Amino acid sequence: MIYSIIISLLKILSITIPVLLAVAFFTVAERKIMGAIQRRRGPNVIGFIGLLQALADGLKLFVKETTLPSNSNIGVFLLAPVLSFLLSVVSWAVIPFSHKVVFADINLGILYLFALSSLNVYGIILAGWSSNSKYAFLGALRSAAQMISYEISIGFIILSIAVCVGSLNLSRIILAQQEVWLIVPLFPLFVMFYISMLAETNRHPFDLPEAEAELVSGYNVEYSAMTFALFFLGEYSNMLLMSSLSAILFLGGWLPIIDIFPLSLIPGSLWFSLKVALGAVFFILTRATLPRYRYDQLMYLGWKCFLPFAIGYLMLTIGILVSFNWLPY
Repeated sequence: MIYSIIISLLKILSITIPVLLAVAFFTVAERKIMGAIQRRRGPNVIGFIGLLQALADGLKLFVKETTLPSNSNIGVFLLAPVLSFLLSVVSWAVIPFSHKVVFADINLGILYLFALSSLNVYGIILAGWSSNSKYAFLGALRSAAQMISYEISIGFIILSIAVCVGSLNLSRIILAQQEVWLIVPLFPLFVMFYISMLAETNRHPFDLPEAEAELVSGYNVEYSAMTFALFFLGEYSNMLLMSSLSAILFLGGWLPIIDIFPLSLIPGSLWFSLKVALGAVFFILTRATLPRYRYDQLMYLGWKCFLPFAIGYLMLTIGILVSFNWLPY
């Protein structure tokens, strides 16, 4: 009994620690890439070429005093960032990093991720409500409506993939792409998924909860020190999670580009990391280059463009598979 508990704890740490390290260095990479795009220096003082800047930022937030708004609901106020952070970390349990390198290889991995992403809305709503601030509350409502709207489109996109593969297991979805990656037959869905994951993670150009002119920094405007850091870590962890999910669904996960002799020697985990890095760079480039949408434009895009197109493409996919008797069994 004790032995199995220790093994489970070691497995959890083997996922959690690399994810947190990846989040830390992702922030450094974002600042350096954006600095290069804007023709300025990014972090370059702390550590070799500024690589330890994330540790310095973490130390600064750790030693700062946590301020609590006088009229806030203290219990809910402190629960919200913890909830958001835990949900973002727990989601990594079903992500297959390589062949058989996964904490929980469950058959309903997609539903597990959907359930946790839906619960993540509660952390944001609780943060905005408990702060007892109109700015935070409006930012929380914006963020919740935005996440719920684009979750529906993402759901129909993933449903099309599940119909093609015949499984909700993430490892089986990867193995089904040994002949051809799903980005080839489902390229329009790939484009929609990449745009939708920007809105799902509240990132630029859809970072409307953080509109400085109206809402300052949105639902987390009253947070400071480590409570703010937990929201920050949760947001960047979700960005890497969505990049991982896009790599699994459309880019073959740990599979190489071409299964030939030199490329087949590269470990699957390295292929997976490169594809996740592609999604992370996409997040950074959109932040550095695109202007922010208006909120009505964001909702129009989600409800009147992406949702009808995702449903139509699902019906088209089912029709083709049934007509040619290609449905998986």
